Amino acid sequence: MRRRELLKWIGASPLVGHQVLAQSAVPVVGFLNPASPDTYNFNAVSFRDGLARAGFIEGQNIRIEYRWARGDYSLLPALAADLVANNVRAIAATGDVASARAAQAATRTIPIVFTIGADPVRHGLVASLSRP
Repeated sequence: MRRRELLKWIGASPLVGHQVLAQSAVPVVGFLNPASPDTYNFNAVSFRDGLARAGFIEGQNIRIEYRWARGDYSLLPALAADLVANNVRAIAATGDVASARAAQAATRTIPIVFTIGADPVRHGLVASLSRP
């Protein structure tokens, strides 16, 4: 179905509520961190601020699904898989190498942005810096 046809159908259908339409139109991104929001909330705040500077405001035109391992690194694979199951458009794997690896193991199709304080090539997260 073409985009214009879909928009005409939605506009003509009295059964489509505004809430359903709004939920489907707002992209969802995942945020994965091995720590807890109590100790690492600054990371989530920085993430939201960066998105806002790019024009993405949480609750307005983007939704963020947060997953915190609360120090239990064994939970990271399941948390990453849960983000994938929730059809996020991208995953921000923050905190350290373990969260990036868990995200990479969960998907090969969803873009992953990660933050680590080490060399991503040396840790096997990317093949090279020129072609991450």
